[in-house]
Amino acid sequence: MARVVTRVVGSPEEVAPWLVPRDDLVGEQVVDDEGAAISFSASHGPFRDYRRTTEVEHLAEGEVALTSTTRFRLAIPYFGWLFVLPVRRVLARPDRGHRQPWWAPPDRLDARAASVLGVLALASLVAGYLGTVLTQTITFAAEEFGLDGARPQGYTLAAVRVGVLVAIALVTAADRWGRRPVLLVCALGGCLAAAAGALAPSLAWLGATQLVARAFATALAVLITIVAVEEMPRGSRAYAVSVLGMAGGLGAGACVLALPLADLGRQGWRLLYLLALAGLPLVRSLARQLLESRRFIAPHDLVAMAGHGRRLALLAASAFLLALFTAPASQLQNEFLRDERSFSASRIALFTIATVTPAGLGVVAGGRLADVRGRRLVGAVGLAGGVGASVAMFASSGWTLWAWSVVGSVVGGAVLPALGVYGPELFPTSLRGRANGVVSLLGVLGSAIGLVTAAALSERLGSLTPALAVLAVGPAVLVVLVLVAYPETARRELEELNPEDRLAAVTALPPRSTPP
Repeated sequence: MARVVTRVVGSPEEVAPWLVPRDDLVGEQVVDDEGAAISFSASHGPFRDYRRTTEVEHLAEGEVALTSTTRFRLAIPYFGWLFVLPVRRVLARPDRGHRQPWWAPPDRLDARAASVLGVLALASLVAGYLGTVLTQTITFAAEEFGLDGARPQGYTLAAVRVGVLVAIALVTAADRWGRRPVLLVCALGGCLAAAAGALAPSLAWLGATQLVARAFATALAVLITIVAVEEMPRGSRAYAVSVLGMAGGLGAGACVLALPLADLGRQGWRLLYLLALAGLPLVRSLARQLLESRRFIAPHDLVAMAGHGRRLALLAASAFLLALFTAPASQLQNEFLRDERSFSASRIALFTIATVTPAGLGVVAGGRLADVRGRRLVGAVGLAGGVGASVAMFASSGWTLWAWSVVGSVVGGAVLPALGVYGPELFPTSLRGRANGVVSLLGVLGSAIGLVTAAALSERLGSLTPALAVLAVGPAVLVVLVLVAYPETARRELEELNPEDRLAAVTALPPRSTPP
């Protein structure tokens, strides 16, 4: 249990803020008042255990000495240690007057929300690795199989997208049986299917195993976001998506850090697929910690898709337009760096880590701004700046290539929380999984078309750069859609956005039975 001791010497007015319950990062209540000593506990906040005791000693000349001792244990599993130091710094100062620290969500989280967010972050780490391993290794796998060039890789990456049909079935099942059981099945199946890629005798077989693994990984990522949106307070949903994006980036970063294994030999890339088995102990831990979504277990109407077509068409078109560019830009980047810029596997790993890590700044800032200032402006600026800088990066060489990549990562990072939160927000509980599965399908269709188009144009034009410049038209159209057609959802309850759920009690009730 962490401990914070603060001693203040001054006038009674100067020590007075320490003698009343806090209402910033933690909401306190008085549990014992003996005059010279007051004890407080947490009535609300992200703590499993919390106790603060103040002792006052009267000194000469009207001064008093106050000692405040706080002991706490955060309710954040797995990643709580990352927040102990910043929480200590907050608790070492007097109450900030209802203000949250800059690194915290705009709304104070309770213990349940903090716990759920920590568990989902671990699941996001697994999803991040599963969703990255093929992208990082396909250029080396293709070399072993004698299929160098963007075309066979682009076609393989596009064919893998067919797995989204399985993903739709999985997330639709989550609308019926619950988020928790389907999420765990996806995490387990994704790890096992990805590990099977280590035995692939050809690029086609690798693509087949990854079709299954990507199906599970796609459904896993969708369900993680749905549970987060269903659990978080209304003013912190985009923040939660940004945290989960960071965790997913950590999983992807683990894959990038392992990429130098591909330099060990022609078959070194296979080791990255075996590493997926390391996710199995994490899945076992998730099974012990993960709770069913409180909005799923609350009473809610079973509604038809009819009447939600406009929102579905808007988000599906948006996913298609964005993926036209982002899929080839991200998944053919290693081939571009290796073939057109002569990077080795180790240098590709260094480039990716050095230029993508700063994206965390954009993700976190974008999430907070999207909750406080609104989704649309943040999303539009992130789209325009991120895509523009990415095109400039592919047109550059030397240090400017690295610089433009950093700019694109930071600015474009804001898009994830600002727009990624719309999918779960704009549909009622009984449709949330199915609708987001359809949105993912259109995103996958866009990515497949983008990959095939980029591969074909790059071979005809001799470089990937002009192909991506053409495909950047998709995000440009999306910027207009975001500004003129998207509703503003910041700080609105899900039941306000979806009247079908308005009468449902947002409290934990006895869970529905799950299938055997």
